[in-house]
Amino acid sequence: MAKYTKKDIIQMVEDDDVEFIRLQFTDIFGALKNVAITASQIEKVLDNGCMFDGSSIEGFARIEESDMYLVPDLNTFEIFPWRPQQGKVARLICDVYKPNGEPFEGDPRYILKKVIKEADAMGYTFNVGPELEFFLFHTDDYGMPTTETHEKGGYFDLGPIDLGENARRDMVLTLEEMGFEIEASHHEVAPAQHEIDFKYTDALHTADNIETFKLVVKSIAKRHGLHASFMPKPVYGVPGSGMHINMSLDDQDGNNIFGDPNDENGLSKEAYYFLAGLLKHAKGLMALTNPLVNSYKRLVPGYEAPVHIAWSSINRSPLIRIPATRGTGRRIELRSPDPAGNPYLVLAACLAAGLEGLKEKKMPMPNVDKNIFEMTAAEKAAESIEELPLNLFDAVKELEADQYICDTLGKHASSKYIEAKYAEWDEYRRQITNWEIDQYLYKI
Repeated sequence: MAKYTKKDIIQMVEDDDVEFIRLQFTDIFGALKNVAITASQIEKVLDNGCMFDGSSIEGFARIEESDMYLVPDLNTFEIFPWRPQQGKVARLICDVYKPNGEPFEGDPRYILKKVIKEADAMGYTFNVGPELEFFLFHTDDYGMPTTETHEKGGYFDLGPIDLGENARRDMVLTLEEMGFEIEASHHEVAPAQHEIDFKYTDALHTADNIETFKLVVKSIAKRHGLHASFMPKPVYGVPGSGMHINMSLDDQDGNNIFGDPNDENGLSKEAYYFLAGLLKHAKGLMALTNPLVNSYKRLVPGYEAPVHIAWSSINRSPLIRIPATRGTGRRIELRSPDPAGNPYLVLAACLAAGLEGLKEKKMPMPNVDKNIFEMTAAEKAAESIEELPLNLFDAVKELEADQYICDTLGKHASSKYIEAKYAEWDEYRRQITNWEIDQYLYKI
């Protein structure tokens, strides 16, 4: 990522005819927010930040302590390629500060930075490569999203069967123009489902990239008359959308420390310890990695999404897989997350769990190389294989009980998040669904 000074930003705004700058940040649930300023205000904002009302942002502050400041991260300056070429629009990702000049403890980006700092003190850099899946649906006559599609494409299909090919190509080209290194893009298993993979980098940049990725995908889809949805399970009877997270640690010399060619699984002792930490906190992580009521409709047997706490270097049914790699690319793949999660909180919690494993230096449970979906209950019990939470309520209970992960988030963020997710579940359980009407109304 480029290293910019205030002078660089001011010069680029002038040279590239940038008229508006979006000061972006995220709320506690990962929803992208922004305050837009004109080019005439850029110097003042770079010097002093931009004040906004934090009481209006989900999970931020009470009304009596609502003043917040957006402080731009200069290295995140990007011009949006899809906006007008005269009077261009750019963005700066911001950190949130309190009026006294201290970071706001509920800012998700700050929470991730804290854990990254802890890893740095231990001599580690946390690298992350996400795999985001999404659907491209038609919109109705009013421009509102539907779950309708005319295509019948499947895994790795190409045009003319893959009707989203042109939109996906434009997404890739736009992302590359904004500095992404795109490693692969393809049609996924379900009709209208797609995946675009970008190169791993350190955790903070990856979290920023995930937020930017979603914005680009949605913006380009709209230009094609489509709606891009990162909802985990928008269509019944087909696979949902995941966001597998590939993780590794570098030492201070930039070397990946997760590999050991002499180990049967190719893993170093540090990788085993990190893996053990993830497994230990797997239940508590779920409310963050799978944050919606809808998330748990993806996590059902039959669609390769994990429902058991186990790991393997061979099959894809456990929670964690060790992908086959060449050279120094050894990594750990967490398969439960979906793209609805707040990337800053997700990566902060995953890193914290792994770091605790490194501190405790305990080995994980033995790897499970059978298809867990085909194992009997007795076989699972014999190998101490537990199930992940089955719904959002159970996941939030696990997060609430996991003091270590709550401490990682901090008292403010964890309490606000847990409170909001309990309320979301309560609102959901009160609803009367079409399924209930169809099943019960005529016969009871």
